[in-house]
Amino acid sequence: MQIEKNNVALIDYTVTTAEGQLVDTSEGNEPLAFLCGFQNIIPGLESALLGKSVGEQLQVTVAPEDAYGQRNEEFVKEVPVSAFQGVDKIEAGMQFHAESPNGPQLITVTKVEGEQVTVDGNHPLAGIELVFDVTVKEIRAASDEELAHGHVHGEGGHQH
Repeated sequence: MQIEKNNVALIDYTVTTAEGQLVDTSEGNEPLAFLCGFQNIIPGLESALLGKSVGEQLQVTVAPEDAYGQRNEEFVKEVPVSAFQGVDKIEAGMQFHAESPNGPQLITVTKVEGEQVTVDGNHPLAGIELVFDVTVKEIRAASDEELAHGHVHGEGGHQH
């Protein structure tokens, strides 16, 4: 069996920046489970995994356009401290969920100066080339329920 649309794949992975900085790894944890063809993982990684079989190992470099996109400076804004109701102390590095025209968006506080807070709505990995080292651990057909819900259920997946 190969990784293709409507199959569930479980992978072990390590992802670093092109400069070698560790971003994330499944080492010491369960493999990552995803439903192929349902945008469960970044497009560049999913397309590199298409057609792979259990036991295959690969290293793939994913450009920002096929990962979390390029940085967009229009997503960096200054907002008043009063926009953070119920938060006693706002500091750089804090993250919040904000409502945007496209739905909920993660924002990161980058600077606090007096009554002004600079926030960045870019994904933290936007504009960064990523290098994945992957081993395919398991592949199986998705259940009807997984296909209807668009994600993996059970071990390594979503629990309802």
